[in-house]
Amino acid sequence: MSHDHEEHVREHDKPLSGPALRVKALESLLVEKGLVDPKALDAIIDLYETKVGPHNGARVVARAWTDPGFKRRLLTDAAAAIDEVGFGGQEGEDMVVLENTPKVHNMVVCTLCSCYPWPVLGLPPVWYKSAPYRARAVIDPRGVLKELGLLLSEDVEVRVWDSTAELRYLVLPERPAGTDGWTEERLAALVTRDAMVGVAKVLPPKAAAG
Repeated sequence: MSHDHEEHVREHDKPLSGPALRVKALESLLVEKGLVDPKALDAIIDLYETKVGPHNGARVVARAWTDPGFKRRLLTDAAAAIDEVGFGGQEGEDMVVLENTPKVHNMVVCTLCSCYPWPVLGLPPVWYKSAPYRARAVIDPRGVLKELGLLLSEDVEVRVWDSTAELRYLVLPERPAGTDGWTEERLAALVTRDAMVGVAKVLPPKAAAG
């Protein structure tokens, strides 16, 4: 038995936690009563595990870096431009893309709950949903960024954008130096989820490799 397979078996042998048990019981009950199709559940799980996630947003960013026309459309009508790449859908119907520059740094928060652009970033990370981030990102954005490893000089303006159920944001990070002539695929591999939320920058190739 391979090491990976052994790990997989051990993972499934672990007892479920309280919340997981409740979810499993609810799922079984809904399936038993014919209210939920197990195949539909599998399709939803597969969607968020393999098809939806930050890799989608990274492709959007890479396209904007290499295609000036697409970038203009992205900054003018984000939802329509993102749909061109095939990533439109629920929780991404109304979006605004915010461009970072050497003098302006954008970061995104949802102070009320955890509104997030699912089609391009997938489900929100735990820290994005946490009360400390949601409160302090507005009050002390530079302090939060510093704690997350991003130190900005005083001459850079920090703009904080509050997502809502009606409007969600995606940050277009600055393209790193040393990537001239790169393909979209290669550029997309550099782009992280945190950079598209605005709590990190996209690292130059050598730094990213290190």
